[in-house]
Amino acid sequence: MASLVIFCILAVVILGSAVMCVTTTRIMRAATFMLFVLFGVAGLYFLLDYTYLGAAQISVYAGGVTMIYVFAIQLVNKRTLQGLTERMKGSRVVWGGLLALIGCATVIAVLYKNIFLVRALTGGHEVPMKSIGEALVGAGKYQYVLPFEFISLFLLACIIGGLVVARKEKEEK
Repeated sequence: MASLVIFCILAVVILGSAVMCVTTTRIMRAATFMLFVLFGVAGLYFLLDYTYLGAAQISVYAGGVTMIYVFAIQLVNKRTLQGLTERMKGSRVVWGGLLALIGCATVIAVLYKNIFLVRALTGGHEVPMKSIGEALVGAGKYQYVLPFEFISLFLLACIIGGLVVARKEKEEK
């Protein structure tokens, strides 16, 4: 019963912080709310007794949010950081909602094709951690190491691009 109460508290914190992260107009507040979401997810890992994943969530993503603070300060002008941003237009909200629905449909389709979900729903048994680990680091069909590597390369390119944009140009004399 206590774990259900803790789960409900963490779910409310995660969902509330996620909504606030998306709807706030100030970039520092958005990064702070995202930090709360990541800590809430780490709390869920600790609740499931996955202490390694919980510690990795805190160490990796807390460091990631710190990087967001640094890039936000370097890449965004002073007026935006002070909250003097333009408001979103209605068409942007509609297009964003449509893209969010398409993304949710894609995630649901992937979940239905995923063998872990099919096993859990039909067999009623728990998927062993070994098979999840093999799927995450395997390079075969329905295994995820190559997409993970592509995402890491993409993020590295984004960091390098951010550094190039943030670098101050030398004054020509």
